[in-house]
Amino acid sequence: MTSSQQQPGWLHIGAGSFHRAHQAWYLDQLAKQGQPAWRLALGNIRADMSPLLEQLAAQNGVYTLETISPAGEHRYEEIHAIQAVIPWDAQLSALIAAGADSNTRVISFTVTEGGYYLDQHLQLDTANADLAADLQGGLNTIYGAIAAILRTRMADSGAPVTLLNCDNLRHNGERFHSGLKQFLQLRGETDLLAWVDSHSSSPNCMVDRITPRPTPEVIARVAAATGKHDPCAIMGESFIQWVVEDNFIAGRPALEAVGVEMVTSVLPYEEAKIRILNASHSCIAWAGTLIGLSSIDESTAVPSIRQMAFDYVTQDVIPCLSPSPLNLASYRDTVLERFGNPHIRDSNQRVAADGFSKVPGFIAPTLQQCVARGTVPTASCVLPALFFRFLQRWQANTLPYAYQDGIMDAAACRQMLSAADPVAAFCADPMLWGSLAGTTQLETPLRAALQQVDQWLASMQAG
Repeated sequence: MTSSQQQPGWLHIGAGSFHRAHQAWYLDQLAKQGQPAWRLALGNIRADMSPLLEQLAAQNGVYTLETISPAGEHRYEEIHAIQAVIPWDAQLSALIAAGADSNTRVISFTVTEGGYYLDQHLQLDTANADLAADLQGGLNTIYGAIAAILRTRMADSGAPVTLLNCDNLRHNGERFHSGLKQFLQLRGETDLLAWVDSHSSSPNCMVDRITPRPTPEVIARVAAATGKHDPCAIMGESFIQWVVEDNFIAGRPALEAVGVEMVTSVLPYEEAKIRILNASHSCIAWAGTLIGLSSIDESTAVPSIRQMAFDYVTQDVIPCLSPSPLNLASYRDTVLERFGNPHIRDSNQRVAADGFSKVPGFIAPTLQQCVARGTVPTASCVLPALFFRFLQRWQANTLPYAYQDGIMDAAACRQMLSAADPVAAFCADPMLWGSLAGTTQLETPLRAALQQVDQWLASMQAG
């Protein structure tokens, strides 16, 4: 990507499947509708996606997206949005050059919920090894990479840029912006900090499309349907949604022309998505794993698991979020229908991951709000109770898969689970519970929820 090119550019950092099934799909739709084209470039911070990037580059960025509706309708599309695939190198030199180019107007990123290293008070976890290394000049995190890009950009063209967080975080743009400012303050980069404040924007947005990890079966189906072998093929559900605050400092594509909801505030949409969809998703994954199931759809098909998610939303979330511009009960039902799609085959392993980010981000806010409203969060406490039993299986090495958690301190977690009263230790963790940590308002209903979960597990084993 060179400054001589007049086509406005969009750089995405994070080469996982979700971006290619979501943001890239929308940009592809723009081109197919004849809207003014934006040049999309794709790169990654870490080396783990290098084989995919190399394969995508060999295919000139083109890949096949398979979508499957709850009714089983399969659709296949070639996605041509990615016009530049940025090779990874340890210095991120090509990525930095692409982001610093003045024609790059938007830099978006998907690095998972745990990739922002923020605690309940939105303070950076400077004890994290990757973040600590970046504070010394490393390039392991989104902060280190973006700081390097913006430092070069400020020195070269000084052109403004929109920084668009596309991860499942509440107030995701604000949280990233806060983390970046703290990062720059800790590094003493006062000039760059001032430049970021005046030359960048960080809109909040809400993204939604279930996108399982690709499997050989997807590649085989794509080959059978299209006659093409595509090792970069991905699969997602037919449902898709993107709600974005219209705060792009350097211009943007006509996203509203392809169904993106451009709004003044994303708050009611993201609260519904995070508390209803994301939290229920985790609930179903943890519960399904505990009774030996491997996929989200088969777990959702268990009436007692579906009822747990239904009760959590109905009894606690809807009262907390009402009034809302959304029909929350209808949204709940749509979410559960999507989870039950037997053709998606999303894995419990993928959805169960990163519990130490998901409990404080997706679940604890409803608990806190219930307590503040003077109600006991009986149904909501079932979710962390499932996670607690899940963690005990992890400690005993009896989970059916490797548990992945970007911010979990494994040694501290084992110490917690080995405490004289592990439930009290679990409830006392401020990283998980914030203001509720160590309170009877949390511990009492959570102990009751553990008894409920144990009775449920016993009944499932007996049945």
